[in-house]
Amino acid sequence: MDMQLHGKRVLVTGGSKGIGLACAEAFAAEGCDIVLASRDAGALAAAADKVRAARQVRVETLAADLSRAEERERLHAAFPDVDILVNNAGAIPSGRLQDIPIARWKEAWDLKVIGYIHMCQLYLPGMEARKAGSIVNIIGMAGRAPRAGYIAGGAGNAALIAFTSAIGAAAQASNVQVVGINPAVTKTDRMLTQAKVNAKLKFGDEERWAETLTNLPFARPIEASEIAELAVFLASPRGRYVNGTVVDVDGGGMFRA
Repeated sequence: MDMQLHGKRVLVTGGSKGIGLACAEAFAAEGCDIVLASRDAGALAAAADKVRAARQVRVETLAADLSRAEERERLHAAFPDVDILVNNAGAIPSGRLQDIPIARWKEAWDLKVIGYIHMCQLYLPGMEARKAGSIVNIIGMAGRAPRAGYIAGGAGNAALIAFTSAIGAAAQASNVQVVGINPAVTKTDRMLTQAKVNAKLKFGDEERWAETLTNLPFARPIEASEIAELAVFLASPRGRYVNGTVVDVDGGGMFRA
């Protein structure tokens, strides 16, 4: 199916690995030019090479700490005109309220929660002026089903779900689409990190992390490519009417007994 995205320019934050890199690969497969942003210049270069090797598209990178407002502004100044923004940069730690110092809580929210909001502030006005554009916020199922063991992430994700719905409802008047995706457990490096923290909390031993990943829907975690393919559809003209919506991707796990 042609997603009618050939020639579009897509900015993916947190684009050097995991869901971000999968999104870059999926949009490149549709003929989009890609801009990747994350903190690690070396990882960005390797990710860009991987995308270029597979697809004949332009891939540009910018290494930036997107937890800082001035770095987000620098990214926007370097690439002010993108057709699609995929907000994906985020690293909110697992842990209970008493496990996460307030400085770490703020650091995590500065990247994902405030970071997403600020990126939308920077890019949405240009899209509205052009009467074209899509923003896809990669959020997370913890915002729908919060747990005490991931309190900072659950609360932050819930805020981003509300934010996405509100600005999507308003932006459609300018022919701009804002949507979100809530992945559940997805097979990335971050999945392993989170699983180790959960195992430490539950069993007192992080090496028992695999025991925290049992009873998953379809007996497996989500593939990053599955989230990426959904992002492509949602950002494409074919998914245009899905606006102001945050799509839950959890295999129905939220409703299981």
